[in-house]
Amino acid sequence: MVMSDSRQYRCPAGGIVEDVMDDEHRYQAAVSKDARFDGVFFIAVTSTGIYCRPSCPAIRPKREYMRFYRSAAAAQDAGFRACKRCRPDAAPGSPEWNIRADVVGRAMRLIADGIVDREGIGGLAHRLGYEQRQVRRLVTAELGAGPLALARAQRAQTARVLTETTTLPLSEVAFAAGFSSIRQFNATMLEVFDSTPTGLRDRAARSRNPATPPGVIRLRLPYRPPADLERMFGFLGERAIPGVEEIAGDTYRRTIILPNGPGILSLRPGSLGGPPHVECELHLDDLRDLTAAVQRCRRLLDLDADPAAVTGFFAGDPVLGRLAAACPGRRVPGHVDGEELALRAVLGQQVSVAAARRLGARLVTEYGKPLSRPDGSLTHCFPDAATIAEADPAALPMPRARAVALTGLARALASGEPSLDPGAERDRVTAQLLALPGIGPWTASYIRMRALSDPDAFLPGDSGVLAALTRLGAAPAARAAAAKAAAAMAEAWRPWRSYAVQHLWATLEAPHPVQARHTPTKKQGAVKS
Repeated sequence: MVMSDSRQYRCPAGGIVEDVMDDEHRYQAAVSKDARFDGVFFIAVTSTGIYCRPSCPAIRPKREYMRFYRSAAAAQDAGFRACKRCRPDAAPGSPEWNIRADVVGRAMRLIADGIVDREGIGGLAHRLGYEQRQVRRLVTAELGAGPLALARAQRAQTARVLTETTTLPLSEVAFAAGFSSIRQFNATMLEVFDSTPTGLRDRAARSRNPATPPGVIRLRLPYRPPADLERMFGFLGERAIPGVEEIAGDTYRRTIILPNGPGILSLRPGSLGGPPHVECELHLDDLRDLTAAVQRCRRLLDLDADPAAVTGFFAGDPVLGRLAAACPGRRVPGHVDGEELALRAVLGQQVSVAAARRLGARLVTEYGKPLSRPDGSLTHCFPDAATIAEADPAALPMPRARAVALTGLARALASGEPSLDPGAERDRVTAQLLALPGIGPWTASYIRMRALSDPDAFLPGDSGVLAALTRLGAAPAARAAAAKAAAAMAEAWRPWRSYAVQHLWATLEAPHPVQARHTPTKKQGAVKS
């Protein structure tokens, strides 16, 4: 695990050893088949020419035949092929890239979102505020592969998903995945997966569900267990805006605006048995958006988190230790669209969750973009910032001051400052938000926590946090005194303050009806004092 520029190695027993993780540590993780390191690093075997996850059951070679890489792209660049048994290219993402706020962490979040395929290295460098050569140097020094190689590895994985889960002509798969030619597509798939696209499709066809509707992409989103999916889906369901989102049984569905067009996503806990995963269905107007859609689903559910590291960090805390132990799979709900989350944060100022939903529904009805093909109750995409920026504050169904704050924020977002893309510089965005009228510390921190997936955002003066601490006997009843006590306690919760907020909020929530999978449920309800 990496925080800022320091690295943490978790030993197999679950403790945390602060140190630079060297190859000997990686070897020990491989010997123990520790799945928590899947996606954190990769193991290549020189005698077979194959690279694997650390947990791969097929790895049995001597230490001298092992090589270790920080990314799948680096292993591929060195000439190794992906293992057909453990499928390392489909491992959970490294939690490092959500934690780090430096240029490499920001670059990795942008690359994962598909920015290199859409805008090239020049677009990546522009968003980071660095020269292209400097970006290449920094990323290569850390990952062993440059941005183009990382994007190529991601492109190959996207192509594999489309090849195995759809019946699209392979020529369409190639261009939808971002390849510039059929020849490049065929060569890359053979090099990376030791199979032609036709071979991958034929093998997948034997296990594909024939009931999959045309145009729907079904895939699994892996994560490191445990995961409190019950609370996650309940949290999203309570805030679901009619027309844009819905909870149907144990499935969360919503519309989404992607770089090349709209789409609809469906997420539900994966079936029991096999590696832990969330089942995902995507219906995209433009298949080039697959990479971005998958990454945004992962950020929404915080699927790249490392729950063992967070729970272990809180273990000795007098307030959070018991809460974290009772629910070690607690995660931080993110969002699929940073601008939408920011606008909804303003809608929710000084009102209940239910009232914020009603306001959101009225905004969608008045300003949302209708889907060309509605799907059940999903009829609109949430209005974009440019549309709300043009609205008359007097016509909005909310107090004048909040309407002015909403349209002012929308104008700023439409101009690109602040930018809430995955690679945004979090401190800079916070300062820009606080400079806008009607945006205070709570709103800026809430946006930072959910839109920017910051694991260390704390909401000063949040009524839920203060109520939870008071109920737990950790803060006095008087609001001013409780706020002061909360601020002091939160300093000990860095760099996981977003998770601390979720643990505290959960103590005030009623049990959610959605059933969790892969995680014991008896200990996951709201903790009562």
